[in-house]
Amino acid sequence: MKLIKCVIWDLDNTLWEGTLLEDNSVRLKDGIREILEKLDSEGVLLSIASRNNFEHAMDILKKLGIDHYFLYPQINWSAKSLSIKNIQKEINVGFDSLLFIDDQQFELDEVKSVYPEINLLKAENYREVENMQQHLPKMLTLDSKRRRLMFVEEQKRRAAEEIFEGPSSKFLFTLNMEFLIKRATQSDLMRAEELTVRTNQLNSTGIQYSYDELNDYLNSQSHDLWICELKDRYGSYGKIGLALVENDHSYSNIRLLLMSCRTLSRGVGTVLLSFLMKNAIMNNKKLRADFCKTERNRQMYLTYKFANFNEVDSSNNEKLLLENDLSLIQEYPPYIKVIIKNNRNEGVSIV
Repeated sequence: MKLIKCVIWDLDNTLWEGTLLEDNSVRLKDGIREILEKLDSEGVLLSIASRNNFEHAMDILKKLGIDHYFLYPQINWSAKSLSIKNIQKEINVGFDSLLFIDDQQFELDEVKSVYPEINLLKAENYREVENMQQHLPKMLTLDSKRRRLMFVEEQKRRAAEEIFEGPSSKFLFTLNMEFLIKRATQSDLMRAEELTVRTNQLNSTGIQYSYDELNDYLNSQSHDLWICELKDRYGSYGKIGLALVENDHSYSNIRLLLMSCRTLSRGVGTVLLSFLMKNAIMNNKKLRADFCKTERNRQMYLTYKFANFNEVDSSNNEKLLLENDLSLIQEYPPYIKVIIKNNRNEGVSIV
């Protein structure tokens, strides 16, 4: 089982005792409130797939004081598989990262028939969620604690974009984005490890690095470990990007490049690549990059190609060596203020 990123709950006889259509006085199952609070504090997202009236169910959830935990609740009369598809689309994770809990076996079977990779749990065993720690995040970072809040902020951005009159490029100017690229420090390593575990689509190699491995690179004179944070007027997206670069006499080699898919539409992956290109020129190096094909990272391959990286060794179909001749470097977009912090030289520059 892969890392569980979102737990999706049915309501009747699952989250609470009773059936809402038959009885307004439903009550939460024992320990549910504590389980929700714990999962939320660990950065596990929560949602709902239930056959009920939306307004009625949300009113009950508000009276119980737990409505704020659930992102993109799907409370309707559609098939559960469709509701789960809608949730998956909104939070943009793989189905194998979802856990669905329901009291009805036929609902579990229906969902499984459409999404074989999804994880299921019968409602009577709901307390096992607490015992699934080996499948839940092993580390608790500031970004983990803020994960639900970051999705709430993203909902506000989307709402603002939907009513914005004008091209998307104009809307981006209204966000007042700041993109920080800095050398990672000791305090960033837990988040850096978490990024290598959680990021799949925009990940150049899919290699997961441990805290100790990253700490070794942090203290290595032949490696640069860069971490990135994006903020705008709605809040912080958190630490969303990471680059590990190994330097030798002639080359800077990008061993790992990853970016959270939440920021895909903001163009910051291209900004980070442009920075690495400029940095290679400044250090009089040629620039190469490792790329390992995975089931999900084609988007990262395209990002490299759009940035003018070309294959110099494709003898292994799964592992490519790319190189950029540094003749064409895309400038940073004017709607982002790029802040570069280089602790080794104790310098900060704003572009």
